[in-house]
Amino acid sequence: MARQMDDSHRRFLQTLMRSGIVDERAAKKLHQHCCRVHHTHHRPDQLDDYIDTINSNLQPLFMQIRKGRCEDRGVQHYALVNMTETSITRMTSDYAEHELELFRKIMDLIVDADSGTASSTKILNCALTLNKKTKKKDTEQLLNRLVHDGWLSEKQGEYCLSTRCIIEMESYIRTMYQDQVKECRICRNVAFQSQICENPMCGIKIHNPCVARFFRGATDPRCPACEDFWPHSIPGNSYCLTFAAFLEMLPYQVY
Repeated sequence: MARQMDDSHRRFLQTLMRSGIVDERAAKKLHQHCCRVHHTHHRPDQLDDYIDTINSNLQPLFMQIRKGRCEDRGVQHYALVNMTETSITRMTSDYAEHELELFRKIMDLIVDADSGTASSTKILNCALTLNKKTKKKDTEQLLNRLVHDGWLSEKQGEYCLSTRCIIEMESYIRTMYQDQVKECRICRNVAFQSQICENPMCGIKIHNPCVARFFRGATDPRCPACEDFWPHSIPGNSYCLTFAAFLEMLPYQVY
């Protein structure tokens, strides 16, 4: 039997529905805010239990709040996911078929790349090979839309799957790319942007933030799978958690 939601749970859910995804620190602040506004006892260490109550009520609606970490900084995020259809299917209402075809091609490029990214140049060239060739200007506009809508992230002309995209499309990714996609050896989430063991008989992947945590203080880092020397640089403090500017979006009225 589903645990009953109160007004604080409903407010939390309504806010998440507006934003789609929040990082862990923002989720904790939102949890505190919702409990304060509705005079509900706030237990800071019980965020997951609080969300489980919401999820138990969302189950008949085939929706769920899922957790996942962003690949570049390792920050935990919470995203609201519709489980009745894939994200690709839901995108049909916002994107034309030839645009979805290009998005699938972009995913192919990202999955195939050791870096977990695809350059704008490769994407523009890929657009010219589609059944319906896309002009450079139209491709650039589509890339901007995909970033704006939260499906891709971009940095210095390199595109990768956003945290939201990976969380929402995890099942699709694992099914479509089951022979290519690998898990991070440490956190067991799918890994795109990561370091790779150079032993050809091993080849495991570890997210950069997971590398930083796993090898912290190690003077002779060894692969956790094959025990070969880990030749990559170990990320430092640049991977500490940061607070997203989500709180500026918080509504203060009750819906």
